[in-house]
Amino acid sequence: MFTADTFIDAVQTGKKFFVTTFVINETVKDAMIDFIDAQADYTKKAFNSSTDVATKIASEVVAQTQEVAKFDWVQAGRDFVKAFTPAEAKE
Repeated sequence: MFTADTFIDAVQTGKKFFVTTFVINETVKDAMIDFIDAQADYTKKAFNSSTDVATKIASEVVAQTQEVAKFDWVQAGRDFVKAFTPAEAKE
């Protein structure tokens, strides 16, 4: 199954392949590989944090929607109408 980590790894592997193929200076090559690894680590952590936040928000939305569904809207409507009914009509 597709995951974001797989996609991130594929992109970073492509970058590493490019660097190892075309960068001749070993010092620069090692620095660039380290940078690519740091990018991968950061990107994975950022994506996972974003996913966690979105999951928690969705969970709370579902919970609040279920609470709203429990409310007796018919009775609330009756109470509203009763509150604004003139006194002589109530008797």
